[in-house]
This record gives sequence, structure tokens and C-alpha cells, in this order.
Amino acid sequence: MEYKSTRTKTQPISSSEAIIKGISQDGGLYVPVEIPKLDIPVASLKDLEYKDLAFDIMKRFFTDLNQEDLKNSIYNAYDEKFDTPTIVPITYKDGAHFLELFHGPTLAFKDMALSILPELMNLSLKKQEVKKEIVILTATSGDTGKAALEGFANKESIKIVVFFPKDGVSEIQKLQMITQEGDNTFVVAIEGNFDDAQSGVKTIFNDKAFAEKLESENFLLSSANSINIGRLVPQIVYYFYGYLNLLKNNKIADGEKINVVVPTGNFGNILAAYYAKIMGLPINKFICASNDNNVLYDFFTTGIYDKNRDLKITTSPSMDILLSSNLERLLYTISGEDEALVAKMMSDLNSTGKYEITPAMKEALTDFYGGFATEAEVNASILDIYNKEKYVIDTHTAVAMHVYKKYVAETNDTTQTLIASTASPFKFSTNVASALGIDVANITDFEAVNKLSETCGIEIPDRVSKLLNMEIKHNNSCTKTEMKSIIEKFLKL
Repeated sequence: MEYKSTRTKTQPISSSEAIIKGISQDGGLYVPVEIPKLDIPVASLKDLEYKDLAFDIMKRFFTDLNQEDLKNSIYNAYDEKFDTPTIVPITYKDGAHFLELFHGPTLAFKDMALSILPELMNLSLKKQEVKKEIVILTATSGDTGKAALEGFANKESIKIVVFFPKDGVSEIQKLQMITQEGDNTFVVAIEGNFDDAQSGVKTIFNDKAFAEKLESENFLLSSANSINIGRLVPQIVYYFYGYLNLLKNNKIADGEKINVVVPTGNFGNILAAYYAKIMGLPINKFICASNDNNVLYDFFTTGIYDKNRDLKITTSPSMDILLSSNLERLLYTISGEDEALVAKMMSDLNSTGKYEITPAMKEALTDFYGGFATEAEVNASILDIYNKEKYVIDTHTAVAMHVYKKYVAETNDTTQTLIASTASPFKFSTNVASALGIDVANITDFEAVNKLSETCGIEIPDRVSKLLNMEIKHNNSCTKTEMKSIIEKFLKL
């Protein structure tokens, strides 16, 4: 299995090279030369535990890594750091199956990939005999940052720098990051929004002079964002796991198609489901759920991607994004792998803030349904499912739930459906409690955690309880233009 760029016809590289580099020199994203198709019936995988299923899927993408080492790494990644041996419980509530992706160390779906990425990085460094120190550079809208920090902390020959929007994350998300231990970790608040952080990181990756300067000091840049193929591939696994769980429990018949609903910001999570379908997983519709920052809804409705709008700060901050990086990989596939066309679209996006896909590309999007939820609709969804089921969901999952209900009302499609439940409600306790009618006026997120727990009778995760007593280790901030200099300061250049 080899990988190529979405933007130019470069010489394909191995999976270990793609994982180390993170992003192509031309600014494009790495994609498999060919997405591997399952050579066995999907149903034959239904009795596998999560770890073994993960190995079966990932070994098809990471073929140049030592397979025994890969299997051991997967077992190390999905261990007791998850609070349930099943890793991903599936819960049926209010007409849909919730794929609970928040049982890892940082209580968000990012743990599913960022628990294994450091292992993949180490295997890749070993395979490529890289002697330089890797500098992981990551922008986060809240959850990726902590999950990456948790995964890479104290890893030998790796340093990690995380940028987050100063006023664009929850109090708990912020504390999770700035209390991170590990001499190889560095957390910086950006005076701006997530798109400022993300575009700043991309600019640094495309700065050849800066890369040469780092290389002369024995450093190599890489990424833990879902632009890294080593981050994206592990996300494919849980869609297979969800489907196989339904099959095993006789909720669907062998070969029966399901729908998938994903609350979407950077488009990586839903793209993983799309790759799963190409591999052979029977999926009918991809329901792409946005919040008030509905640039993706507009894209699926009109075929025009236009980020020329004000970013809205919402109660689902991990989706407060106007620049969905992973959409580039989808464009590459639906354009018939036309690198020149993708490069032009990305150039148009950079210069004008928008691009338009061709009629043929738009026709290739018939499997996708775009919808969005307003803040009032998010609150209503949280309250509605709690009243019906006594089930508490976070704000991002509520976006997905609202869009799913809207989809069913419009289409009468009763296909069995998986909803990606992406975060614990305790990460956004104030907003969730408020939606449930709990009085949280003038109290902190942590006081809201206690009220949410007491009112709803749900246990507070230990990792949340311990946060208040942890020492703040990172108190750094900068503007977008100062990002390079603060990296140099951390690396002592």
C-alpha cells in the first residue's frame, strides 16, 4: 500500500513515510493509491473484539510496518486507559444506535485514533530509520489537542506543540490541555479562532525555509490532526465495529445497509465512514450534521464551498470550523482522482475563500445528506432525549440527533442508523445542564458538573474530578503571526 498527494502526481510513498510527514510538500493530503477492499465477507469479522478488528483493518493500510509490532501497538493503545473493555459501547435510544466514542482518557472520540497514532509514529520512525526528533504540530478546536497531548506525552524522540483558540474551547477542555504533564509537551492559546490556528499550522508546514531551519537543528515536523493518514485510518475501525455489533445482535441482516450520522467540523470523522464504505461496509447514507457554522450544509446543498462568513461561537465548539481540511480527500475521490482540479480548488479557496465543484462531482455526492442545528435546536434535542430515555448527550451529539430527526421527517427513511456520539456530556457540563433546565447561572463548569451528576444520576468520570486539583503547566499565548517564533522558543532554537 502506497500513498500519494491529493494535489500533484508525485511519486507514491510508503505508509510509514506518509505517517511521519503528515502532509505532502505541495500542501496536499496523503491518500492511499487505492483504498483496500475487504477480501473476506464483512460478517466473518463479527466475533472479533475491538483490538483484533482494528488490526484486521489497519494492516490493510499500513503494509510496510512490521505486522507483529503493529498488532502489539494496537493492544497497547486500546487497553485500560479506556473505561470499558468493549472500547466502544453501542446504546439504542430514541430510534437510533449511539456509537459511544468517548470512553477513552480524554472523554472524546479523538482518543480512538490518538491512542494509536503515537504507536504508529514510533513504528514508522523505526521503519524509516529516522534519527531526527519529530515535532508534532497540532491545531485544535478543543478535543484533538488533549487527546494528542495524552498520547504523545513523554514519548521518546517526539515533541508536541498544540495551539488552541483562546476563547473557543470549554473550561474543562482548556484545563485538560494546560495541565498536561510531560517535558516534551507545549500548549499555546491563539488569540483568534480555530481556523486561525489551523491555517497558521498549515502555513508553517508549507514554509520550506522554516522546515530547513528545523532540519538543520535535527527536527522534523509532523502532524496529529486528521490531515495525517495515521490519524484517519484508525477512525475507520469503529464504523465497522458498530455495524458488526448490530449484525451480531440481530438488529440488521447480513449485507443490510445502515445510515451513519456524524457531527462534523473538519470532516475527518465522516470521511472515515466514507472510506469504510469503499472498503465494503454496507452504508446507505452519510448524514453530515453541522452546527450554526453550516458551511458544509451549504456545500452539500449547492456544490459551492464558501468560507466567507463570520465564524459563530457555539455550544459545540469542536465544530466551530469554517475550513474543513479533510473535505479535500473527498474532492480527490469524487473528481476521479484529478490532482490538478483539486489543486485549483484549494488555490481558489486560499485566494477567494471559495470554490465550486463540477456537476459530475456533485452527482457523486448523492450518498450524502447535509443538515444543521441551531443553538435552540441543540438544546431541544438534549432535553427531548433526556425526557424520553433519561439519556444524557453532549452538545455535539445533540447536533447529530437533531439533523437525524430532520432527515427522517423529510425522507421517511427508517434504515437502522448509527449516530457518532463524540464526547462525554461532562466536557460541556454548563451547556448540557442549561439545556436540561438546571440552574447554572453564575457558576463554574465544575460546579455544573456536580449539578448535572446529581440531577441526572450519572457518575462523574474520575478524569474530570481530578482536573481541579491539577497544576497548570502551560500559560502561553500568541497571535497567528507569532506561531513560528513561539515554536522556536520551545525548541530552544
